[in-house]
Amino acid sequence: MEAKETAERERLRRELVDLLNTYSSEAQHIGHAFANRNQLHATDMHALLAVMRAERDGSPLTPGRLGEAMGLSSGATTALIDRLERGGHLRRTRESTDRRVVHLRYADAGMSLAVAFFTPLRPHTDAVMEQFSVEELRAVERFLGGMAKALTAYRDELRSG
Repeated sequence: MEAKETAERERLRRELVDLLNTYSSEAQHIGHAFANRNQLHATDMHALLAVMRAERDGSPLTPGRLGEAMGLSSGATTALIDRLERGGHLRRTRESTDRRVVHLRYADAGMSLAVAFFTPLRPHTDAVMEQFSVEELRAVERFLGGMAKALTAYRDELRSG
């Protein structure tokens, strides 16, 4: 690799890391605003995002899988789920022939709150995405997917000691 390309790669690495940090920080500010407006803890927000993502992927979380994803004990996970269920954000369902298996779903009331809060953000993000071709968006998707996997792997390393 020639020096010019190496220098540009390093510049891009720094710039992309800075942009990802800025994006993460701004997303957290918006998440905290939603949480504050709806009397939620930061942990509640992370749990709701995990439940929503799993549900959208067609693989709803069980309490055990949510606890693992969140790095919480069984008791803390139960308290979290109970709190979110009481607040109308989550519901427990039994969808398996094994009645002991519980799945977590986003509750209609909680989804309504999220839709009302986050819908005004969509025109802003759509305006940015419209500036990119489908091919460019696919490259961004690969990049962000890889970065998310890298962060998840590092988080798992930190949790395992």
